[in-house]
Amino acid sequence: MDYEKAASFWDEEAKGAAVMERGALERVTKAFLTSHSTCALATGWGDFVRCTPLEYIWWKDRFWFFSEGGHKFTALAHNQNVSLAVFEPYEGFGRLLGIQVAGRAELIEPWSADYTEMLAHKNIPEAALRQLDHPMYLICVTPTHMDILCSTLKAQGFSARQMLDF
Repeated sequence: MDYEKAASFWDEEAKGAAVMERGALERVTKAFLTSHSTCALATGWGDFVRCTPLEYIWWKDRFWFFSEGGHKFTALAHNQNVSLAVFEPYEGFGRLLGIQVAGRAELIEPWSADYTEMLAHKNIPEAALRQLDHPMYLICVTPTHMDILCSTLKAQGFSARQMLDF
């Protein structure tokens, strides 16, 4: 198996592809991300990998997740580089729609300004969380790169695969 050849497939396809203007692509991306609420978050460190389905909020150009805990924190303790995917169910090649994200995760300190602001944004009563045995953890992922796959962009004269770097 020629892994390098397989890995370079989309890089070769991107050469000469019809690219959307950045502002238009950002609007398409924001509309998709704000209309969804579940992603698959991949974390890893050494031989340990984890992919966790999580509810997210796309806010302030970042992904925000509340979590009770779990093995994803094993990797995050050593490696803040993450990947996540948000996507529609597969209904055929002419209806592909999803976004893959590479980014950097950070844990937000409980009861900090960002933490309480996210509680308010999600309408979560702070008093209710303060009664828990331990606070909910808040993870924030700042994207560094996004691959957008949207079959309907072809009808607009663009490549179905678009990229955003941050």
